[in-house]
Amino acid sequence: MNRAVVAAMSEAGHTAESLAERVGVDPKTAARWASQGRIPQTRHRAQVAELLGRDAAELWPDALKRREPAWFRPWADIEREATALRWYESAVLPGLLQTPEYALAVLRSGPLFADADTLLESRLRRQAAVLDRPRPPLMVFVVDEAALRRGDPQVMHPQLDHLIELAGRQHVMVHVLPLRAGLHPGQAGPFIIATTPDGEEVGHLDDQAAGRIQNDVAALWAVWDTVRSVSLPRDQTIDFLRARSWMS
Repeated sequence: MNRAVVAAMSEAGHTAESLAERVGVDPKTAARWASQGRIPQTRHRAQVAELLGRDAAELWPDALKRREPAWFRPWADIEREATALRWYESAVLPGLLQTPEYALAVLRSGPLFADADTLLESRLRRQAAVLDRPRPPLMVFVVDEAALRRGDPQVMHPQLDHLIELAGRQHVMVHVLPLRAGLHPGQAGPFIIATTPDGEEVGHLDDQAAGRIQNDVAALWAVWDTVRSVSLPRDQTIDFLRARSWMS
């Protein structure tokens, strides 16, 4: 529980329902703001603090203690506000779809392994900021089958169960790109295309050292159209994940 938020709500005479009405969010979302580690989206934070008569830094000091690498923060802000995300991954599962155990295994295997525990906390907050929004973005994921085959079975079975659960949500679409599709342009590396609230499109590309934002996404769209077209449909993907014949 975030005691500072609870106390401020009590003193200001606000409930989760009254804050939700004033800010324009779902009451469940407003209720989460009183939970430890849950922080309002950027566009809501100042408004909520003003309604409660407090400084935002006093209520949510962790908002100023960003734990993700500095190079990733601009993209995290874009992702948090996006109305649509189209994400291709070739070697691991997308960060927004990872269980804590899988995410920790991935983080410990990479160049940032020394900060894995801290980065895990940041990743889980990032997931909540996108997946638990009152109006989540449309999210379409294309994942190469190779990523499903990589990992300890004790970690992967719960991870695949989690993936199936997310894939069943109305705004989440997961598509597996099967190995039988052969060579394809997505093998050049993972990428994300975000649609911003004002209708612009921005890309994100990862490499071994960092990541970069790409404003010209025409080339990414060409690759996306290809990998999406050779992937399994949504229902077949869910059946494929349930069967997980490669793990039997």
